[in-house]
Amino acid sequence: METPESGHRTAHGEGAAGLAPTDFPEATRQQWRELVEKVLLKTDPAAVPDAAEPEAALATATYDGITVRPLYTAGDDPGSGYPGLAPFTRGSRPHGAVTEGWQVRQQHRDPRPDRTRTAVLADLENGVGALWLVCGEGGIPVDAVGEVLADVHLDLCPVTLDAGADYESAAHGLVRAWTDRGLPESSLSGGLGIDPLSLAARTGAPADLDAAARTAAAFAARHPRLRLATADATPYHEAGGSQAQELGAATAAGVAYLRALTGAGLGLADAARRLEFRFAASADQFGTIAKLRAARAMWDRVLEACGLDAAERPAMYQHAAASAAMATRRDPHVNMVRSTLACFAAGTAGADAVTVLPFDSALGLPDGFARRIARNTQTLLAEESHLTRVVDPAGGSFYVERLSADLFGAGWAFFQELEAAGGMAAALSSGLVAERVDEVWQRRRDAIARRRDPIIGVSEFPDLAEPAVEREPPPRTAAPERPGAAVLPARRYSQEFEDLRDRSDAHLAATGARPRVFLATLGPVAEHTARAAFAGNLLRSGGIETVGGGSTGGADEAAAAFRESGARIACLCGSDPLYAEHAAAAAAALKEAGAEQVLLAGPASAAPAGAAVDGFCFAGFDALSLLADLHDALGVAR
Repeated sequence: METPESGHRTAHGEGAAGLAPTDFPEATRQQWRELVEKVLLKTDPAAVPDAAEPEAALATATYDGITVRPLYTAGDDPGSGYPGLAPFTRGSRPHGAVTEGWQVRQQHRDPRPDRTRTAVLADLENGVGALWLVCGEGGIPVDAVGEVLADVHLDLCPVTLDAGADYESAAHGLVRAWTDRGLPESSLSGGLGIDPLSLAARTGAPADLDAAARTAAAFAARHPRLRLATADATPYHEAGGSQAQELGAATAAGVAYLRALTGAGLGLADAARRLEFRFAASADQFGTIAKLRAARAMWDRVLEACGLDAAERPAMYQHAAASAAMATRRDPHVNMVRSTLACFAAGTAGADAVTVLPFDSALGLPDGFARRIARNTQTLLAEESHLTRVVDPAGGSFYVERLSADLFGAGWAFFQELEAAGGMAAALSSGLVAERVDEVWQRRRDAIARRRDPIIGVSEFPDLAEPAVEREPPPRTAAPERPGAAVLPARRYSQEFEDLRDRSDAHLAATGARPRVFLATLGPVAEHTARAAFAGNLLRSGGIETVGGGSTGGADEAAAAFRESGARIACLCGSDPLYAEHAAAAAAALKEAGAEQVLLAGPASAAPAGAAVDGFCFAGFDALSLLADLHDALGVAR
């Protein structure tokens, strides 16, 4: 198509300027590498980039050991087939979400049936198309399922249950609500969500797969459209696990349920069609996209190995739920941004159903406003940004295709380890899963503590004056009493930083002031502002207020300002040349002025020999430990 801007095009593709594609010089990888090397040397003259691959300095590694390179080209695309065809990497439907979109599924767990009934109706009247009911302990009473669904047109709204150990009672409640309306049993859709393996992962309870399969089989014949079991990867994600561990655990759970369901009398193809897989969608946009794509391909390989040919193999049915682990209690409105990224990634990856958790879900029971934002996030992405107008939007991205293949390999390796251990149930009861997940969590926790994995609004750019957001607390659930059981705890990435903020708030309430540290700035503003800003941001992430920061002279001026501040600890902030000239004298003057500790913003190498400096803060150090130590030194109660 010609436009006024494009000018006349010739038969050879030339525009008005007479330039053809062949008129441009070919760019090579080697040319790019030479440019990269120049930039690296300019940034750090002391750096010695790898002569063969200077870009290696820009590469990073995931928690699964996958190297993420700065550049991907056509040679990195392993080939992933077509949408709607095995191995379903590019989506389960040939038309993607173009004609139907994805299922907008909202979670409800308020134990008060009347309030949940009202919230359900508000959701369904404003864009939600399906429900996810968390029932039993800590959720909706199983005997209230019918009451909660009283206003719902069940023939239009699929309902998926998540009832833990109470799955059988909850299933009967759902079926009763359906039959009470006189609807044919054969058209009941949604899912029973039977998932004893997730219950075992979260509580240590033994997973009775045979009993679960018998219950599922009892509903299967009468309700051919009903999904029976859920292979849920979120317990492994919420315990701090990696993306490959989610993939391997979900695939192993799916295989365990296939064995149990076929053992209870279902055909293999029918059993495979009756499973749903749930994955966490996080703000790691590309990681989430690649994970969901890899999951479908892994499951297709499993079904192929089970003997189903391509025409019989159903695609994995995926439910992507916004990560609970990434949600923060502090600065909770930032969760809206996190969930938007998660929803975008899930939709782009081809998830069949998507749940956006309300931004206040980490605080307690969500309010109406938070629910409205959650459902509107999905509507905006689907209808305003037109995400559903393209089949497999990520398809052809060399990076996404390569990452999908790499995650497939890592996830398959973990799946094989679980199978070699006797299957998912055995791997959970033996503690193997908990051990492997905890190994990743310790590395993840260290990266969070060092702020290499930043959490905006918490470990980075916190606001000590933010107004508190209060929500009704969720119902308490009894802690499992199974000594020695391998339990996967639900962790939130921001928890330890938020614990420090809680201690600071309690200190403020008890004493009228927050714990504070004096910023002893040295030299002109241009010389100290970068490190002063760094130190202030760091200290506030632990709930520690900063004072001072206005001195522009040397040691005497900084010490005088410290004496007037009433602070007990000081942090020197300046440039390396200023430290060489003034740090030793400034540290001594601050100690003489009453400083119990003197910190320095920068690495130990920046401090002159003999300077009376007690600690250092710099990019990549263990910030969480320093902040906890400062709390103790300043008398902040635990």
